[in-house]
Amino acid sequence: MQNNNSQLSTNDSRFMPLSVSELNNQIKSLLESTFISVFVEGEISNLTVHSSGHIYFSIKDKDSNISCVMFKGNAFYLKFKLEVGQKVTINGSITAYTPRGSYQLICSKIEPSGIGSLALAYEQLKKKFQTLGYFDSSHKKPLPKFPKLIAIVTSPTGAAIEDMKKIANQRWPLTKIVLIPTLVQGENAKFDIVSSIKYADSLKADIMIVGRGGGSLEDLWSFNEEIVCEAIFSATTPIISAVGHESDFMLSDLVADMRASTPSNAIELSLPSQNDMQLLIDDIRGNLSNYFLNNLSRKTIQLQNLKTLFNQNSIESKILNMQNIITHLKTNFDREFLNILNLKTKILSSLQENFILNEPSIKIKTGFVQILKDNKITNLELLNMNDTVELTDSKFILEAKITQKILIK
Repeated sequence: MQNNNSQLSTNDSRFMPLSVSELNNQIKSLLESTFISVFVEGEISNLTVHSSGHIYFSIKDKDSNISCVMFKGNAFYLKFKLEVGQKVTINGSITAYTPRGSYQLICSKIEPSGIGSLALAYEQLKKKFQTLGYFDSSHKKPLPKFPKLIAIVTSPTGAAIEDMKKIANQRWPLTKIVLIPTLVQGENAKFDIVSSIKYADSLKADIMIVGRGGGSLEDLWSFNEEIVCEAIFSATTPIISAVGHESDFMLSDLVADMRASTPSNAIELSLPSQNDMQLLIDDIRGNLSNYFLNNLSRKTIQLQNLKTLFNQNSIESKILNMQNIITHLKTNFDREFLNILNLKTKILSSLQENFILNEPSIKIKTGFVQILKDNKITNLELLNMNDTVELTDSKFILEAKITQKILIK
């Protein structure tokens, strides 16, 4: 009974074992979706600055360590030189390398420990929002694939808006872009951003982009403000947060439905590419044409087979087939009849000839008789003295006895 249960469990798809690759891929997905943004402090060790510009190292505390990498693009913005034994704070995300089953910290920003009140405020507010569930994926609204209206909350004078307009026109000119001029830097910027978000939300746009170009932490701080993050969280319109450069992570990025590395990237994430759509349409058209032609060819063959089958089983075909059978039988009958008739004719002719040859009146000529001994025709040479024989012709039967036998030489 136990073996049967074991076999049942093995065959049940719920108990099928994972491959190593499947397990590592699931771990990678879990890690990267759970630890999309981490803030960690530790001591630098095993430091290597690669010729490519990437920096490889570990950070550790008294109990453990974790491998780290800072790629060239982010390392470019470092304001100080990293050294072994240095205590730092790192912004980054966790990723896994599935071929080796290992994970590491991808560093986007590194600062010396104890940088001041802004970092502390950031962490305190981040923790509050995390507790409130502002970062939960369940609150993230999906972006439509083909938006008709996009509202952009940003400064009208920055270079970012011009880049966004240019990219939008290149990618998908069918979408209408509405700019909500907004103050994005300074003491009062947070209030203006909140006001613009609420106004943009009232437009019932398909997507809202909130952000600005790059700057210092102080320049970008408005997008870490509590009231700005609360306005983003409360909006009904799907929002993309696009603040600064790729290395800049604001609280608005975490609260928004999607984070873009730059304002230009936000437009790329919002709009489909008309070139990609054209290629897709061409592929669909080609696949549809091939499917139609293949299906037409298949149906034509099926129709021809059905037509052949119909002709084979039609009344006309059956009648023709029976006529052919009857004709064949008649031909065979006539041939066999003629063969039999010819055979019987030959037999009759042979019998007739034999009859004629054996007819007594023809067979026995004048002066000739037939000799019978014991009712059998015999020759004279077979007769002996005192044999009794019958002499017959066409009119008479005579009984005679052999009294003398003379051999004629």
